[in-house]
Amino acid sequence: MKNIREVASQIINDNNNIQLIYAFNSVGKTRLSIAYNELKKNDDGTHAGIYYNAYSEDLFSWYNDIENDGTEIRLNIRHSRLSLLHNNFSEPDIEQKLKPYRPRFKFRFNMHEDLEMGIESISFFPNSSVPGDVSAIKISRGEERIFIWCFFLVIMDLKGWTNYQYFFIDDPVSSLDDHKIFITASILYELIEENYNNLKIIITTHHVGLYSILFDWLLKGEKRGRYQNKVKASILSKKQDIVSLETHRGDVFLYHLRVLQLLEKAISTNSVRVYHFALLRQLLENVSSFLGAGQMSYVLSCIGYADKDEVSRMVNVLTHKNSFRYESEYLVQDNLVMFEDIYQKLNDHFKFITHKS
Repeated sequence: MKNIREVASQIINDNNNIQLIYAFNSVGKTRLSIAYNELKKNDDGTHAGIYYNAYSEDLFSWYNDIENDGTEIRLNIRHSRLSLLHNNFSEPDIEQKLKPYRPRFKFRFNMHEDLEMGIESISFFPNSSVPGDVSAIKISRGEERIFIWCFFLVIMDLKGWTNYQYFFIDDPVSSLDDHKIFITASILYELIEENYNNLKIIITTHHVGLYSILFDWLLKGEKRGRYQNKVKASILSKKQDIVSLETHRGDVFLYHLRVLQLLEKAISTNSVRVYHFALLRQLLENVSSFLGAGQMSYVLSCIGYADKDEVSRMVNVLTHKNSFRYESEYLVQDNLVMFEDIYQKLNDHFKFITHKS
């Protein structure tokens, strides 16, 4: 493939409803989502789906109200084709999407006088306040991105009001901490579960953790049989001026050494979270697949665990997609000790080389 449009056309013509694509930054993920959107249109020329990418965030901009010391500060929404859908949802719909992220703010829609124009802006308030009783505030960049992501999630739920054929989601995890990435992976998995029979869903990301978790749940999880003939996992690569999609060989993620680096950094900086157990599980399963065993308990046995089945069960429990949503992101001491012990025994036995000499 020589350009992004050709890659987009390749994805459009692929029969797999779920496309999971990993790419380093600057390879062309965002351009791919734009090209896909331009090529995939209805017969009348209208858009056939929804894409979420960096340009989606550009629909939102802050009005800082500097002249009045920020009294009327708000997040403006630029009018677009999606504005026609704004009247079909309300604040509680977005609150429900925000709930797993545990927001520290409240908000209020400010509608255009002409309701067909949709939402003009959004005002934010401290979580402990009653909207309207105190001055509006400006939320952080990370909070803003989470809010916009949840705003689009609500629009994606409006099946009764739309005629979408696809969702193209490009890197919904920029600037999020690890625990929120884990939550986002769970939300994406639920989106796939609800729509994989009816829509084409393309997810691109530069984040090895998000990619690994979704790869694991879709192709190795308890419901993998459901997705067996519907998922294609690829790597978007660029060599000189040639862009192409590379399919995994076997089903071992080729960037497992990057996962090892992430785990090593988490241990060395005392920042291990529940999220890292999902990466550890991915690593165990990749090694197992490479050895031809298919069970991570086999790898646990190889590295010295006599109680391999019990340890395997604990890793599964700690990485189940519902276990982290409303629980603390921090590990209790016993689980932290187990995490570090598994990681150390893996390295001692297989002697991975994660750094260039």
